[in-house]
Amino acid sequence: MSVSIAQQWFSRRSVDDGITLLWEPFVTPFLRCNIWHIKGRDRDILIDTGMGICSLRNAALDLFQKDLLAVATHTHYDHIGGFHEFEHCAVHRNEAHRMLRPEAATLLRSEVPDDELSSLEVAGYVLEEEFILARPHQHYDIASFQIKPSKPGWLLDDGDIIDTGDRHFKVMHLPGHSSGSIGLWEEATGILFSGDAIYDGPLLYDLPGSNIDDYIKTMEDLLQLDVRIVHGGHEKSFDRSRLSEIAKKYLESWRDSIAQ
Repeated sequence: MSVSIAQQWFSRRSVDDGITLLWEPFVTPFLRCNIWHIKGRDRDILIDTGMGICSLRNAALDLFQKDLLAVATHTHYDHIGGFHEFEHCAVHRNEAHRMLRPEAATLLRSEVPDDELSSLEVAGYVLEEEFILARPHQHYDIASFQIKPSKPGWLLDDGDIIDTGDRHFKVMHLPGHSSGSIGLWEEATGILFSGDAIYDGPLLYDLPGSNIDDYIKTMEDLLQLDVRIVHGGHEKSFDRSRLSEIAKKYLESWRDSIAQ
């Protein structure tokens, strides 16, 4: 059987002043993480790093010219594959151990536990036998895929400020999807980088490590933000009105489930 070979593993586009979105088009949608690069005066911020199948640093050398802090919104393997390539890394303290010892990772449906498969399918994801649509090169061994460990130098807490010199992002602890999920909130512009706490697609809230009670509190907190635009961990960006629709839909569903 012939296998497609990707000529270029990453795609990217500018989405706002100083903000670039990178993604891996040949990764299946439920693992296709949004990677955000924010240009700052004194240093840049990189939010999440994708799967690590190919080198993110080499693919975007022109973006990574100055001091850079790589921030993990959480440590599911579709978000942390490239952190080992960067010297300065940050993650919420609840999930620091997952950077040092990453969770088991796979590109094969047959290796996903049945309960996790069920969660993904109930959410609405269609899973093929393989989780990449092409190979990065002819001799790539899909069965050998694993996440390399990385060492975070900054263990983040709720309320910490990440300062680029001309921009200031507040760390928001947004547990529910995972215990150490965070967002980065820039009040001056109304921009929220939300990770997987909220995005405009099927949210995953019953994976190992997820917690509905925490997620309810997170959604309630998000509804209080004066958001202009949300850049999520997956799917397209959206505005405050759409954030409200998504959060209220899940809150109603979860509260009904708890009441039954």
